[in-house]
Amino acid sequence: MSPDSPITAIHVEDLHYTYPDGHTALSGVDLDVAPGERVALLGPNGAGKTTLMLHLNGVLSASQGRVEIGGTPVVRSTLREIRRRVGLVFQDPDDQLFMPTLAQDVAFGPANFGLRGAELEARVAAALAAVSMSELAARSPAHMSGGQRRRAALATVLACEPEVLVLDEPSANLDPVARRELAETLAGLEATMMIVTHDLPYAAQLCTRAVIMDHGAVVADGPIAEVLSDGELLAAHRLELPWGFAVPTP
Repeated sequence: MSPDSPITAIHVEDLHYTYPDGHTALSGVDLDVAPGERVALLGPNGAGKTTLMLHLNGVLSASQGRVEIGGTPVVRSTLREIRRRVGLVFQDPDDQLFMPTLAQDVAFGPANFGLRGAELEARVAAALAAVSMSELAARSPAHMSGGQRRRAALATVLACEPEVLVLDEPSANLDPVARRELAETLAGLEATMMIVTHDLPYAAQLCTRAVIMDHGAVVADGPIAEVLSDGELLAAHRLELPWGFAVPTP
């Protein structure tokens, strides 16, 4: 990115990553996401989607290439700041819920970044309100439904007030009501959003742009209605719309 280029929320340039076992997961990924944009990251299993996601806040470090968040490179010296600015919501809520109560889980992240007292309490209250779970603050996440636990995990990330929100298969294994409730919550958020999913209707509901990855590279990128209307493109990369689903027009 040149010095005169506008700051992007996410900038990925020639990103390569090879796992220790020799498997190459990313092969020269280039991607820019504008502030406030909502992007669906689509592709078959093994395409490299989760590997890319884990580079966005430094869980993985590139073998080659560059990742920037809001103009700040993701490198060892910036990791603390990057992890405050990029919130990852994993597919399994157990990866993020481990405290005795929901309020304690939600407080964990901002407390780790130095918030205390009334400011921390306000941050927790705001995050719980954002996911409509204020009344469950004192309950153990272990005693919640799957949909509640998914929203609880989201609250733990929102409490850190991230600029970029990355969600891995957010609709997986949710019943229709929980699926709708989570979609309504996500639709009301202002953060730049990347949704990694196989759920094409959910992607169409929440995102305006679709990026398809396959074999570690970006193979398509465009308005989501255009991408989802291209049956040959979807079939070539093992993606399929459910029978009867009508792609929304822009």
